[in-house]
Amino acid sequence: QVQLVESGGGLVQPGGSLRLSCAASGSIFSIYAMGWYRQAPGKQRELVAAITSGGSTNYADSVKGRFTISRDNAKNTVYLQMNSLKPEDTAVYYCNAEGEEVVAGSLTDFGSWGQGTQVTVSS
Repeated sequence: QVQLVESGGGLVQPGGSLRLSCAASGSIFSIYAMGWYRQAPGKQRELVAAITSGGSTNYADSVKGRFTISRDNAKNTVYLQMNSLKPEDTAVYYCNAEGEEVVAGSLTDFGSWGQGTQVTVSS
């Protein structure tokens, strides 16, 4: 089973920056895409940014120009650099990965979520 471990959340003032990291581990054969989602209290989980193994990226309109997603394929790790943070960015941020893993000698598709990391933007 593929596991995702996130780090880097915390409390930051408006206009500040944070960098989130998410490392995938397990019997990974390949990862097609990795991404970051967030869920604020009382709201649905939404896509923040995603990146494919080839480096193609996709961002929510609300974070374009402020957040940058990147990945290290060799380390199965994805990062989210968040700049110019706003109070409305406050949420639990979840890492997601989709790809193939080796199970009993065969390739099987997987989709995994991290446990979430809290980001709070407040003065």
